Amino acid sequence: MKIITRLLCLAMYCIVFSTQTYAGAFVHLFEWQWTDIASECEDVLGPKGYAAVQVSPPQESIDGDEWWTRYQPVSYEIAGRSGTREEFSDMVDRCEAVGVGIYVDAVINHMAAWNRDFPNVPYSPDDFHSCTADIDYSNSWSIQNCDLVGLNDLETESDYVRGKIADYMNDLIGLGVAGFRIDAAKHIPAEDISNIVSRLNGSPYIFQEVIGASGEAVQPDEYTYIGAVTEFNFTDTIGWYFKGNGTLSDIQNIGSWDGWLSSNSAVTFVANHDNQRQDTDNIITHFDGEGVNNNAHVFTLAWPYGYPKVMSSYDWDYSDQGPPSVGASTCSNGWLCEHRNQEIANMVAFRNATDGENEITNWWDNDSQQIAFGRGSLGFVVINNEDYALSRAFETSLPAGTYCDIVNGDYSDDSCSGTTITVNDSGEATIAVNANGAVAIYIDAVVTSDPDDTISFTCNNGYTYLGQSVYVVGDISELGNWAPESAVKLDPSNYPTWTGNITLPTDTDVEWKCMKRDEDDTSAAIEWESGSNNSLNTSTSTSAQSSF
Repeated sequence: MKIITRLLCLAMYCIVFSTQTYAGAFVHLFEWQWTDIASECEDVLGPKGYAAVQVSPPQESIDGDEWWTRYQPVSYEIAGRSGTREEFSDMVDRCEAVGVGIYVDAVINHMAAWNRDFPNVPYSPDDFHSCTADIDYSNSWSIQNCDLVGLNDLETESDYVRGKIADYMNDLIGLGVAGFRIDAAKHIPAEDISNIVSRLNGSPYIFQEVIGASGEAVQPDEYTYIGAVTEFNFTDTIGWYFKGNGTLSDIQNIGSWDGWLSSNSAVTFVANHDNQRQDTDNIITHFDGEGVNNNAHVFTLAWPYGYPKVMSSYDWDYSDQGPPSVGASTCSNGWLCEHRNQEIANMVAFRNATDGENEITNWWDNDSQQIAFGRGSLGFVVINNEDYALSRAFETSLPAGTYCDIVNGDYSDDSCSGTTITVNDSGEATIAVNANGAVAIYIDAVVTSDPDDTISFTCNNGYTYLGQSVYVVGDISELGNWAPESAVKLDPSNYPTWTGNITLPTDTDVEWKCMKRDEDDTSAAIEWESGSNNSLNTSTSTSAQSSF
């Protein structure tokens, strides 16, 4: 935890938040198994810089294939379809070893929709509220004392119940758990949560699920003195704008609107496990297309408001559908693994690098669906939600240098697998962005390879139709090893001439060609440059061109 000063400069005014909050971003690996999460921490989350993982409720729950069975606990034992207590403990240790914390989704408002008797805790009928009427959301007593959709509502004002809940959470803390999401916190009086949290060992990170709605008797800001709170205004707003219902340029002061939580109190997200299934028409999911989902996450991870959570889920045909039976880390057979998407995973590093500078600078928009903004001298982002490409000069405020566009390439060992962007001595850069795409550069992703290794490629006469683009492909990994799906896309700013700077290994003989293919379907509309392969040596060439 560290002190961060939030300074949002939007249009002609600035907003300052002096906060204590967690830096970076975390991920919700929804319904993942403990063994798969442990491996994911080591292989992906740690290397990519994720701060933590929210895991599904680990406590024993009712039997059933539906995802929501996890939210009907029958005891506080660590058992269930994600794995055993021993596997849970091993996961926590392995994740902690690579700098990734574990946040447990704690279901403490209620027990399962059984009779009011849970001998394995033990709880008896005296430990529950007696109201079984439908909840009246205009009445705080009803919200916090009546059963939620039939789930037995715990008497959390009871010292005995508070003690049992705290014992459960302290057991998890003893296993190394770093924090908790309090499920259905709105249905628990804030003073009850405060008392339970006061009994916890150490200083775990706490964030509480409180869905605010106009006219309701219980509001999110009642809980901020305890810990962070889920900001559902953010997910609703992101869904509205990135689904194209509003003009993206109007989003420039998000986070400062009346009724929103302050930045230090807000956990932000594009979607969570509930609303992506129950409000799919309004919330962004994979059904909206990878471009929309990726762009929404690029914005969320770049914008200095709240503590962002990335949702990583699985495909579903109906809203109650439970997880696939195969291991989540296969990222197949229904597992979506959105957190591994290059566009999302690499933006976690952007978030980490820019956390020390929370001023929004160099805002630009086209009065429609294209926006750009900087994070002072530490980062710059362009998002294009139009169905046509964008190319223009931008004032970035970054120091002069050559930067890796980490949305469209991986940065490692001072080199970039994709497009690089040059910022001149005035802080200006010419940036091209694909239709429904994004670009991001930041201070830690500077390409420092020998200039002779950066080759300026040109493909002439690259006439294409909408949705088709020109690529460079060749016999080395940086050019895709002749695989069309791994080719490097060029910039159409001077259409039909396509250009791009690509960093290649020093003193290497390369064979290459120009190629056209569909932007979304990598196996469709493939057209190769005719004739024999082109060749170059990276130490003797600075440019290379050919024609269709």
